[in-house]
Amino acid sequence: MITATGITRTFRQRGGVLAGREVQALRGVDFSIAKGGAASFIGESGCGKTTLGRIIAGLESYDGGEIAIGGTPMTPLKPKQRQPHFRKIQMIHQDPYSALNPTRTIHQTLQAPLALRARQTGRSKQWMEERAAEVLSLVGLDPGSVLSRYPHQLSGGMRQRVVIARALTVDPEMLVADEAVSMIDVSLRLGILALLKDLRERLGVAVLFITHDVATARYIGDDGELFVIYRGQVVERGPVDTVIADPVHPYTQSLLSAIPVLHGLEEPGEQPVVPLESLDESRADAGCLFARRCPFRSERCESELPLLQVTDGVPQEHACFHPERRSVIARPLSGV
Repeated sequence: MITATGITRTFRQRGGVLAGREVQALRGVDFSIAKGGAASFIGESGCGKTTLGRIIAGLESYDGGEIAIGGTPMTPLKPKQRQPHFRKIQMIHQDPYSALNPTRTIHQTLQAPLALRARQTGRSKQWMEERAAEVLSLVGLDPGSVLSRYPHQLSGGMRQRVVIARALTVDPEMLVADEAVSMIDVSLRLGILALLKDLRERLGVAVLFITHDVATARYIGDDGELFVIYRGQVVERGPVDTVIADPVHPYTQSLLSAIPVLHGLEEPGEQPVVPLESLDESRADAGCLFARRCPFRSERCESELPLLQVTDGVPQEHACFHPERRSVIARPLSGV
């Protein structure tokens, strides 16, 4: 479906006291997703996940690297030539409250992309009406009771389902879900996650899932790859269950060890929580990006940047000079 190779993106501050400051949002990110497949990106805030998602959806430019959609490279194409390709990829935004125009009914919201599609394909208004009802049904909503409503008249979970329905109006081949459940009540999250998983199975839609939550990444893409990203660099990638059960990069271990332990029911893993304090990131680019926060760093880590590699006895790729499996997630207490 899509292949990204060496994607880089740098933001430059143009005005104010920080004028001239550069932030490398992405540093040579590689990944690919098959048709109907899934990939999840996890990492702390500011690591570049959303920037990557926006680039993949065609909403943000990139400085270097290549994106190929369906085997067609995007870089040689002009913006108008790219549109039919990027239309295959639709984005599900984090906040369903701001993703919908509050002055439009759900019917008007769905008709906008459908009208464009109808003009391009010569379809009738009747098709537009039928398609609007069809996509709402696909996401588990009753068209008869939803189409005439405004966003403020719907619950958070219903709004997010409408956002997904709008993405489906153009028959996408891939959905980019950027923290798609983080703004929804906990009681409703599983329903949205189950819907995305169901769409993968029924429609063959690929999913790129961006999240802070390891559990949601595991649920959506249990048969796909998990990418752990830190300051724009992928530091660990591999099958979801492998990375979660036996992480080898200290940053991945830090993220997983921060999951709360249910006292009386679970015992913590072997690796204690590694604090993820803030730091002056501009001073930490000579070697490993995580070196100044890593409890296992060596002199080599301070001066040399590790790249993704596969070493003996470690099934997943990692960017670490001292990879070591450590059980960091909580385990159920025996007899409980």
